[in-house]
Amino acid sequence: MCGIVGIVGRGDVAPLIVDALKRLEYRGYDSAGVATLDGGQLDRRRAQGKLVNLERKLKEEPLGGRIGIGHTRWATHGVPNETNAHPHFSHDVAIVHNGIIENFAELRTELMADGYEFSSQTDTEVVAHLVARERKNGAEPVAAAHNALKRLQGAFAIALMFRGEDDLLVAARNGPPLAVGHGEGEMYLGSDAVALSPFTDVITYLEDGDWATVRRDRVEIFDIEGRPVERSRTKARSTSFMVDKGNHRHFMEKEIHEQPEVIGHTLAHYLDFVGGKTKDIALPFDFAKLDRLYISACGTAYLAGSIAKYWFERYARLAVDIDIASEFRYREMPLSPNSAALFISQSGETADTLASLRYCRSAGVPIAAVVNVQESTIARESDAIFPTLAGPEIGVASTKAFTCQLSVLASLAIRAAVERGFVSPERERELVRELSETPRFASAALKLDRQIEKLARELAQVKHVLYLGRDTSFPLAMEGALKLKEISYIHAEGYAAGELKHGPIALIDESMPVIVIAPHDRIFDKTVSNMQEVAARGGKIILITDTEGARRATIDALETIILPTVPELIAPIVYAVPIQMLAYFTAVFMGTDVDQPRNLAKSVTVE
Repeated sequence: MCGIVGIVGRGDVAPLIVDALKRLEYRGYDSAGVATLDGGQLDRRRAQGKLVNLERKLKEEPLGGRIGIGHTRWATHGVPNETNAHPHFSHDVAIVHNGIIENFAELRTELMADGYEFSSQTDTEVVAHLVARERKNGAEPVAAAHNALKRLQGAFAIALMFRGEDDLLVAARNGPPLAVGHGEGEMYLGSDAVALSPFTDVITYLEDGDWATVRRDRVEIFDIEGRPVERSRTKARSTSFMVDKGNHRHFMEKEIHEQPEVIGHTLAHYLDFVGGKTKDIALPFDFAKLDRLYISACGTAYLAGSIAKYWFERYARLAVDIDIASEFRYREMPLSPNSAALFISQSGETADTLASLRYCRSAGVPIAAVVNVQESTIARESDAIFPTLAGPEIGVASTKAFTCQLSVLASLAIRAAVERGFVSPERERELVRELSETPRFASAALKLDRQIEKLARELAQVKHVLYLGRDTSFPLAMEGALKLKEISYIHAEGYAAGELKHGPIALIDESMPVIVIAPHDRIFDKTVSNMQEVAARGGKIILITDTEGARRATIDALETIILPTVPELIAPIVYAVPIQMLAYFTAVFMGTDVDQPRNLAKSVTVE
């Protein structure tokens, strides 16, 4: 959620801040703003909506100044409008903030009693007033910031700037990510390395509880008690990627089409295609000795974990508990001493997933993580990380990150099966070969785009859609429904096909499209029975299957999307491609903001 940029530079920084904010658009936002210090005075420009609106304001009323802060806001407290947009001012203090100040109501009451007036509905303005009050009481800027930070409860990343201080930014992190970029005679702040990539690839990541003073020639980092701490500098991998749509209309479309390549890269990281083996993986636990694996994640990552549950249990005979992270962290489940935990997060900064990780850490459970950002907090706090090699995913609705997560999880499941003795060397070679074919099958699925685009024209006319699937196609049905509602705003639900008679069948009528994900497998005939129940009630069936499935369905479907015949193991990865395209084209026809759908954020770094 939100994006923060700060620059202590050598020339006018406002245009540079806006450029950096553009690289954070993928996080989702509803307003944006920039503040600079010019001639010792604070000034700002803010705008509701997209960055183009802020750029227009800056063109009409430019901001000078060699130091500044910028922000893209995703509304938590207060509606999305210019008044609530960051930066916020209080006397000689300017602030941008990502996160939620949980005790803001208490602090707001206290400050109002002290005579401070609030111009916005945000929790952020509380922090500005707290710092301003410290300044009014005689504290120097750094001390004022530190004193205020000690009063805050919640998850936050903050950047502060002060009137009259043209060589000082104060930054703080407690939850959401914040990084310091090192330049030559200038320094930077950013919510991630991508934002800073035009300026530097030398990054220091603040850790939870850190706050820092950032000047042109140095950064000094402290813990919450004010004690100096050392944080390492790293070369940011993410800066090597170009964030560009290429020839595609949207980032989401580009990322769908990147899947064959990035799936191949990811699988090659875990599999020896030549030797027909899974690669040795450094683990903080022994798969052979585990009696249970806990998997937890949010959103699409949770659905990837739900598919992985089938794989680990089927191939490795390893019992899996899968939880939505926001539930896992609070239900106080007993943890087995012979267990391990696996957390999945594209950004590696998902707040609920991180909290669940820390719950397992406190119980002494060994921890591994599947992440797309190797410098992320979840990666740094895990005993082992399994990176996905998807590259930056800019579209808010996850596509290539999802299939790369599945690629990692399938590889790990087979590795677990080998280590637990449930897969012979011959079977291991067969499964590795099947996985190695995934990029080719994904490429073949992409060639169905014209048929799917045509179907999407009709889907864009409806208000409700039901997705059905069995086995690994059940979580994939939920993912299909999630994708459709995320970007097209059409109400959609995913169900296990066997549950149809237990409630959802009441929804079926002539206006209800039912999308059935059904590769021809050992339970295909069961799914056909469910399709017949839908057909008998006039439901419009859209069948996603293979050649044999289409031949044996014997159902008059509205449309049949025929995929290549693929092995059971890789079917969820390959079948993800058409359900992504179906959601994408439907959203395009409906005219929604495909890459940045309303109310959503790419990286959910607060509860």
